[in-house]
Amino acid sequence: MDSYGRAVTLMGEAGAGQLTKMVNQICIAGLVQALSEGIAFAEKAGLDADLVLDVISKGAAQSWQMENRGKTMHQRKFDFGFAVDWMRKDLGICLEEAKRNGAKLPVTEIVDKFYGDVQKSGGKRWDTSSLITRL
Repeated sequence: MDSYGRAVTLMGEAGAGQLTKMVNQICIAGLVQALSEGIAFAEKAGLDADLVLDVISKGAAQSWQMENRGKTMHQRKFDFGFAVDWMRKDLGICLEEAKRNGAKLPVTEIVDKFYGDVQKSGGKRWDTSSLITRL
């Protein structure tokens, strides 16, 4: 059983798995934006971005995205994982649900627009770590 299936089992309500997936996408959107900004900042500051990622991945900033996409983001390689088109679809679902349930998602709204910029620049099929390209 996948993690979303476990959410349904644990929460016991129909739709809990889909809502859990929405939470995951909301969290990833903000995290990838922050990672993009951090890497871009390191690059502009003249730091060795790979070394910076090695150092900060041992502390509080550590994440799956940093460990698995940080260096490829710095290298501008975006042929891994989940496509921007799919992320936009999922974030649209999240934003619609937020309208329905009254949740406030200001960062998700911004990052969704940023992914729209990536799509317009030709990155529809790049993975979500391509968010760094708009910086």
